[in-house]
Amino acid sequence: MSQIPLFDIPRLTVTDLTRRVRRLLEGDHALADVWVRGEVSNFSRPASGHLYFTLKDSGASLRCVMWKGDALRTRGMPLQDGMSLEVHGHISVYEPSGQYQLTVDILRPAGEGALYAEFMRLKALLEAEGLFAIGRKRPIPVLPHSIGIVTSSSGAALQDILNVLRRRLPLAEVALVASPVQGVEAPPALVFALQKLNKLVHPDVILLARGGGSIEDLWAFNDERVVRAVAASKAPVITGVGHETDFTLVDFASDLRAPTPTAAAELATPYTIFDLSGALQAGVARLNDALHRKIDFERSELETLHTGLRYHSPQRRLQTESQRLDDLLRRGKRGLNQHLALEKAHLAGAANRLKSLSPLSVLSRGYAVVTFEQSGKIVQSVSQALPGLELGVRLADGRLNVKVQQSFPQEA
Repeated sequence: MSQIPLFDIPRLTVTDLTRRVRRLLEGDHALADVWVRGEVSNFSRPASGHLYFTLKDSGASLRCVMWKGDALRTRGMPLQDGMSLEVHGHISVYEPSGQYQLTVDILRPAGEGALYAEFMRLKALLEAEGLFAIGRKRPIPVLPHSIGIVTSSSGAALQDILNVLRRRLPLAEVALVASPVQGVEAPPALVFALQKLNKLVHPDVILLARGGGSIEDLWAFNDERVVRAVAASKAPVITGVGHETDFTLVDFASDLRAPTPTAAAELATPYTIFDLSGALQAGVARLNDALHRKIDFERSELETLHTGLRYHSPQRRLQTESQRLDDLLRRGKRGLNQHLALEKAHLAGAANRLKSLSPLSVLSRGYAVVTFEQSGKIVQSVSQALPGLELGVRLADGRLNVKVQQSFPQEA
């Protein structure tokens, strides 16, 4: 019997212990990247979209979970109990039940391992040569004038592509070089089709496409010759091989990978006929707006020049001088009238003064002017008026002839 310890020993909770086990398992690099083969049992796909199943063999079983994002890639694969699968993932621990499980990200039917190994070998080889480098990928033209297509002439993929191109960009010229897309004759035919398009048609972009299928059906697009032909193409290449979950080596070598042939046609025509029409209308609107602004500006400039021309016009100078002449004439006339009025006033004053000094004025007061009749000289003294002389007497209203009878000198 063990002796009771004298000191309290730290005890772990179930949660603490489970988390420690989880850290140990999930921290093991060897368990973070594993392939496991087994038979499926207890398969379920709840409404969440996650996949739950158990892999078993004759000696053990392993609980597996595949999250929705990875499970979407398996929609083309009919999963059911009893299937033999090869799955890839990492070991994790589900703490609420204290169970370890395999979190799966890739699954495939058992027996595809050899093809996958060859796929990975070729991928590593070609990637090391730089055929998959991001820096060598070319941009896809926004508005291609010519589009080349390499696919089977009898497949549904071709009709899907043509329908999309007719709908989105009917102005583009389409050149098809048909080729088988599976079987031993497919790789050299695909290479020939790509080279023929580049040599004879010179398209702006090439679509390399086919519909979905098994890994064996798609294997022609993993052929090294086809991959190198895609990388060597003068025109940028868009691949649309299989379904969204299918990846082939040409997808890595192409300039753009589309999940389906239909999507490849859409990516090849990013600028549609509707965009072109809208851009044309917008361009016309901008042109009209710019033209109106230009016209308004030039009209304003013309009005400014016209105003300046009127200001410097000889006619305006003549009008100004004519107005100035009229003004000078008015001022001259007004000055002359004022001068005449002043002179009239002076003349009237002089006339009044002259009138006041005139002998006639004196005569009008009863005086008379006596002159010798013969000489007309004024008689200035009584002594000159001898008796018997004829004299002339000038009165205010006439003249008299008189004869002196007698004179009466004034006494001193």
